[in-house]
Amino acid sequence: MSVTVVPKEQLKDYIGTKQEPGDWVTLDQDRINTFADCTEDHQFIHIDEEKAAQTPFGGTIAHGFLTLSMLPKLLENRGIAPENVVMGINYGSDKVRFLTPVRAGKRVRAHTELMDVQQKDDNRFLLKSQVSVEIEGEETPALVAEFLTMLVCA
Repeated sequence: MSVTVVPKEQLKDYIGTKQEPGDWVTLDQDRINTFADCTEDHQFIHIDEEKAAQTPFGGTIAHGFLTLSMLPKLLENRGIAPENVVMGINYGSDKVRFLTPVRAGKRVRAHTELMDVQQKDDNRFLLKSQVSVEIEGEETPALVAEFLTMLVCA
């Protein structure tokens, strides 16, 4: 799948459009450990496999913020964009909820739907997308969020 490029005058016509889910990405223990080091969040549930095995999760889990920080990767080459985009900027998130922990080694992918488009000026568009991160083999998503992206056009 690729980004659907449309004339900027037609961008709002795509509100409500759902995209095919992105590619699967594995949240393995090495990635979790690296994130723990970067954020200095070394809670045992994330990095101590022996202690984490004694919890209801049965093993280590990814940080919720690791899953959230993966959204740019999980959403790459997906979505709707106006012509002549020169860059996209992560603008923030609204209503983020972490619903199910991602156990180490599980694969995740993102589902997205364009919710809103605000034209800020002739060359900047703020897009709001509903995003759900699916965990392979599980019913409840890892997280749901309203993800904001500022697109800047030439």
